[in-house]
Parts: sequence; structure tokens; C-alpha cells
Amino acid sequence: MSAHVPAGHSLLVVIDPAARATDGESVRIAKDVLCAGAASVKMAFPESAEEAERALTHRGRRHLVVLGDDAALLRTVNVLRRERTLHDSPVSMVPIGPRSTLAHALGVPAQVPAAARAVLDGVERELDLLVDESGGIVLGTLSLPYGMPVAHTAAHWWTPVEKTARSLVRTLTSPIPVNGSAPQHRQRLRVEADGVVLADLDEPVHEVSVRPAPTGLAEVSVRRAPGSAQVSTRARTVTVSGRDFRYRADSAITGPVRTRTWTVEPSAWRLTVPR
Repeated sequence: MSAHVPAGHSLLVVIDPAARATDGESVRIAKDVLCAGAASVKMAFPESAEEAERALTHRGRRHLVVLGDDAALLRTVNVLRRERTLHDSPVSMVPIGPRSTLAHALGVPAQVPAAARAVLDGVERELDLLVDESGGIVLGTLSLPYGMPVAHTAAHWWTPVEKTARSLVRTLTSPIPVNGSAPQHRQRLRVEADGVVLADLDEPVHEVSVRPAPTGLAEVSVRRAPGSAQVSTRARTVTVSGRDFRYRADSAITGPVRTRTWTVEPSAWRLTVPR
């Protein structure tokens, strides 16, 4: 269900340091569009994770706008969820940076002017969220197994010594070193959807994908071999277990773990998209 964004609203615009470093012109365009159309605009220029969290915590009644890429969006949703204000604090996004596929998939325009205009006259769309027992979240797609990668997560934006924006950009935008672009071998995994076993440890699994569906359930797909037919279902909870497996949750690679359960939180957050 969608709601109209209030006309003439006040904005808090949080500008990610990597966005400023990689594409200052897009940041300027977004600021010009937002300042021309909003009743008032407060700009925040965090240089650390702590500064970004303080800006979000002290946003007051202002409508939150993030200028950055998928990592900035994920970080924002995580902070709001920890505050228990996620559903009450709609998020608007202007994608700026090389890693913005998640924002686009969720309905945010790829072009900066169009995304900025959607902030001003779009609608708020309620979206589901996948949450695991450790507090990890998935906005878009969960996929596994994932070979033996070196994990690069959103935490790499904030290096402990050099916190300049350009060093942060170099860290995150460098290719993730993996042993090839896909898992090198199939893995034995037990996959359960609402208690129903879709795959077990007696046979290798080529691919498992889980994503929130617009029904309050997750879409679960299991493929046993490359090119084979996949088994698909919808479920509220998904449990995967196996020997030291890794998985990709949106842009972050996590693991190894031996078991993990994801549960759908229906209508957990709101994102501004075009009408």
C-alpha cells in the first residue's frame, strides 16, 4: 500500500562521502532539485559511521533523503531498524555511485534528476524485509552458496585510520576478490521453507535464492544443477544449514556459518518511489 509524500515537506539530506568523492556533479544536481522543491532542506555531510548515525538519530520530523549508493541505503535501514523507527521513518533515495542496482530494483529511478523529483512528488511504498536471527537484513535478494570470497561489507566504508572519502571509495568500489565469478562447486545444503524440506544434505545444491515477495512471504528457489529445473515456493521463514557456507545478502557477503534462519517482516519499511 502506498501513501502520498506530503507536499512542501522539510528534508534531511544525508550525503554519503563516497557520493561526494565519486560524482560531485550529481550531488550538486540532486541538491539543486531538492532545494528548489522543498519547504526547507537541512544538509548533513557525515565523515564517519558515527556521524551518519547521529544525523539520522537527530533528524526530528524531517523527511529522510539519502544521497549515495546501495551501501548507504543498507546502512540507513539498519540504523533506523536498531532505533525501532524503521516503519515510522520513510526513506527517500537518490542513487549516486557505481553500486546502485539494489535501489533501482526497488523502484528508485536510475537518473539523478528523476530520483530527486520522486523525492518531492512521489509516493511511499511499503516493502517487506528479510531478517535473520543475528539481526542481519536483506532488502533485495539473498543467494547461496557463494564459493570462498573475501567479504566486503558496508563496514569497509569506514576505515579506522584513513576516513577520507576517496580512500573509502577505493575500498568499496574495488572488485571483490572471489575464486571466479560464480561458485566453483556445488555444496550440500539443507533448505527448509516453513518446515518443508526443499533440499537435503544427501544431494549437492547449485543455487538457492530468497527474496521478499509483495505478499508478506519470501520467494524461495532451489536449483540442484546448472540448467536444471528449479523448485520454487513461498514461505514466511527459510532455514539453511550445511557445512560452513557463505551467502550474499544484497551487496554483503557473510559467513561461514552452519545454519541461518531468515524471517519475513511484512511491510517493515517505506521507500519513496515515483507515482
